[in-house]
Amino acid sequence: MSHPVPVQFRETEVEALIAAEGRIAILVEPGTALGPAGRRIDRATRGAVARALASDAAAKLKPGEAMDLAYPAGLACDALQLVRLPKRTDTAAARKAGGAIGRGLGEKPLTVVAEAHPRAAEVALGLVLRAYDFTAHKSGEKKLQGPVRMMVAAPEAVAAEVAPLMALAEGVCFTRDLVNEPANVLTTQDFAERLLGLRDLGVEVEVLEEAELAKLGMRALLGVGQGSESPSKVVVMQWKGGARDDAPLALVGKGVVFDTGGISIKPAAGMEEMTMDMGGAGVVAGVMRTLALRKAKANVVGLVGLVENMPDGRAQRPGDVVRSMKGDTIEVINTDAEGRLVLADVLWYAQDRFKPKGVIDLATLTGAIIIALGHENAGVFSNDDALCTSFLKAAMAEGEGAWRMPMGEGYDARLKSRIADMMNVGGREGGAVTAAQFLARFVKPDVPWIHLDIAGVALSKADQPLAPKGATGWGVMALNRLIRDRHEG
Repeated sequence: MSHPVPVQFRETEVEALIAAEGRIAILVEPGTALGPAGRRIDRATRGAVARALASDAAAKLKPGEAMDLAYPAGLACDALQLVRLPKRTDTAAARKAGGAIGRGLGEKPLTVVAEAHPRAAEVALGLVLRAYDFTAHKSGEKKLQGPVRMMVAAPEAVAAEVAPLMALAEGVCFTRDLVNEPANVLTTQDFAERLLGLRDLGVEVEVLEEAELAKLGMRALLGVGQGSESPSKVVVMQWKGGARDDAPLALVGKGVVFDTGGISIKPAAGMEEMTMDMGGAGVVAGVMRTLALRKAKANVVGLVGLVENMPDGRAQRPGDVVRSMKGDTIEVINTDAEGRLVLADVLWYAQDRFKPKGVIDLATLTGAIIIALGHENAGVFSNDDALCTSFLKAAMAEGEGAWRMPMGEGYDARLKSRIADMMNVGGREGGAVTAAQFLARFVKPDVPWIHLDIAGVALSKADQPLAPKGATGWGVMALNRLIRDRHEG
């Protein structure tokens, strides 16, 4: 798997900067004088840094943006980068500044001059998140990144502050790797084996196979995968870092490793992106990895339903009726609305077995949420205002876009079936909402619940400040913060 680029923290060695090779990045704040290292570099370049900072180009830089000086005279480095920070201590801007530095990370050394900046740790997090590169299937010799050195006034203190942030970066990278993998590699079996690897970090992991799922009555989930050669599975991951008698928070993820749409087959154009339809399960896995690495003082259980939706001769048909673990019957109108069938059974199992204090499910569930919110925000649906507000605050603090969507009994009429307890779709109008209403039927009345539709945010077709094109890892940071703030005392 991909690991974050390691960052070494050292005391500021002014004279060593003159001979540093590769690239030097200096954090600069408007209206604030350069520190000793910055002033020494400016002298070595005969005032080039001061002239650049006084230029119109520098004046137009927004917080988190950078400008480059190629082959600066008087220095051994190939490039000198000036990275704009805001006047106030803005965490998001600090991470964005780190992202601007990490974007250009190559094989050559990188030295970041942070000196006494109070957000050096956040800069480091942004740097490693943006430096992520998925190269598992590229031929040729793998090129290493870095090394990366950050010069700060108190390296030991900054390193201690960075440690939980690097655990967070590990979780994000784990999620990105899973979502980026092609479906012929990340089968249900391979996915389960990768999750079993979390045992090495202290996570209790068990894999429920098809025979046990049938005994439990998970016919909704099993129906989705019955046309695939890859066996359907449910993986249960428990992190027990809190008090023994404290009920866990349950995270539930949709893990459709590839979605053809089944018999209701999708159009060919863009179907290759359906390797990301396990994005919800990927986020749950990333959060569990982060919690274990930072030894979170909370009890959290992560459950993921792993299936593949294929149009085989044994595949589920439109018009089939399946019985869920809860006991409700579902008329399958569209086999491409499969994720909610998977989640229905895993949600019920999570509540039935673990009696959680709350449940949060994540799924690349509907195209309708992309029509509603684009690629800027995930859709948030909830039956509990307090839990929902806490999550929205956590998402905002981490810079992960999220927007609460409506729910209500008026949408339920669209799910009424002539021959079963419900249909699995409610038509095009309000499609993301009716999908959430469907899931709400499998949440017990006294259980606080959030459904996160991440179809628009799990994968990006363009570079982002903290992520290259491809899997984003959206949700790992927000859920980690929610757990830290709400469930760790």
